[in-house]
Amino acid sequence: MNIYETRRLLDEYLLFHYGSPSEVLPWSWGPREALGFAVRTVTELADFTRHPYTALDLGCAVGRSSFELAKHCQTIIGIDYSHSFIDAAKALKSSDLPYQRLDEASATTELLAQVPADCPRDRVQFEQGDAMHLREDLGSFDLVHAANLLCRLTDPQLLIERLPSLVNPGCQLLLTTPCTWLEDFTPRGNWPQGSTRDWLKSVLSEHFDLATEKDLPFLIREHARKYQWSVALGTRWIRK
Repeated sequence: MNIYETRRLLDEYLLFHYGSPSEVLPWSWGPREALGFAVRTVTELADFTRHPYTALDLGCAVGRSSFELAKHCQTIIGIDYSHSFIDAAKALKSSDLPYQRLDEASATTELLAQVPADCPRDRVQFEQGDAMHLREDLGSFDLVHAANLLCRLTDPQLLIERLPSLVNPGCQLLLTTPCTWLEDFTPRGNWPQGSTRDWLKSVLSEHFDLATEKDLPFLIREHARKYQWSVALGTRWIRK
């Protein structure tokens, strides 16, 4: 079974996207700057002085970045390969969603995922889809956001080749990746040769100009005493 269809991963990602700082990290110390990643990939990378009207969120998971984009864009489509994640994102369009936070062993705490009131949920549509084989009639957008997606694709080059047709000229592409290439997801032959940063510059430079590069830490809680702390490479590109 795809791990992204399991209840454990759904609960983990609902906490990652919607958990409050105290729900995610109850300790009085720790990497607090790594909290709120699904919001920061939007707020710290996007240039909203360009007034994007339409947005596409690829690998949207349970939807927090899509809802954040709705503060600035009029129409947003969020796409994820996981049926479980998309079902949760759709449910959050109309109501809060209860989930379980794993604390230790079989001990859990029931929490509630809530979309902030200042996010216009009616602007967002969610659909299940494959980022490597997107539907042909998807169209193009003023902003495309793909957070921590590339190194989870079996053939990331397929998405790279589609990106120029997804981003309108003069508009933005936001990418983040922790550069965690694993054979569980991507055959070794499809990994970058060298650094992910250099690979992105090589494969995108024909159609995009690099506008911004930023390191974005993030924190995923597994249980009360175990966390994944990572630093994603964040970039903003402008379509030529």
